[in-house]
Amino acid sequence: MGFDRIELGHSIRLSLMDGILKMYEAGKVQFSSLHNFCPLPIEITRASPDCYKFSSPDARERERALKHSYQTIDFAARLGARFVVLHLGRTPLGDYTENLVRMCEAGLGASRGYVKEKLECIRKREEQAPPYFQRAREGLARIAEHAEKKGIMLGVESRHSFEEIPSEREMIEVLNEFNVPHVGYWHDFGHVQVKHNLGFLDHVEWMRTISPRLIGCHLHDTVWPGRDHMVPFSGDVEYEKLLAFLPKETLFVFEMSPRRTREEIMESRDQWVAKFGA
Repeated sequence: MGFDRIELGHSIRLSLMDGILKMYEAGKVQFSSLHNFCPLPIEITRASPDCYKFSSPDARERERALKHSYQTIDFAARLGARFVVLHLGRTPLGDYTENLVRMCEAGLGASRGYVKEKLECIRKREEQAPPYFQRAREGLARIAEHAEKKGIMLGVESRHSFEEIPSEREMIEVLNEFNVPHVGYWHDFGHVQVKHNLGFLDHVEWMRTISPRLIGCHLHDTVWPGRDHMVPFSGDVEYEKLLAFLPKETLFVFEMSPRRTREEIMESRDQWVAKFGA
């Protein structure tokens, strides 16, 4: 399909890893990155990057998250991948973001009800987030120590939902606290575009702010307001404006919905190469 490296996602079962290792050792495949948790914990039956959260009040869950993160980092080192992409957790709110998406879809994005729902989400998150954010940072400190020993770079990924950790303000706090070469920002174009569409941020201004710490990207598009993981150039993401701020050696990973066809992906990749190079 024209790609020279692969990111192993959070749906890879442990039973597949032996074959993956054999293919790598035989020189048949190269890996750019692994998305935590990889491999998938054996007790989890479907792709679930948030099955264990570093932000959880349950100490046993946090330990499980750490254990499987160490395993992901170890596999990344064995497979010659430079990066591991991380989610840090979430706050104990309901699904405000999904509610706001549905309201926009119904034409209510400028209504008083929409503004009320959005302000309630922000207020509750500000009230409830601090202990969850603190636990997430403590978990990251332990993971970062292990990653440094293994020579792996950690990408803290931008999140889709306002309920998740870190928010953009928290992301800046995390990167200031972990101001080290092996921890950086992982930009998800589709996730940030959803927040842009809902009025939580301005995508271009956020990229301008955060780009000095950016180490990699998940590349997909978003059809307004919240249908993401579409092929690039099929939605609302303004790549030309955004890419102007990115470091030259940024890693781009096409992160497509399984519903996207081979033909769609290859056509989109060809467009990307024609516009921006490989």
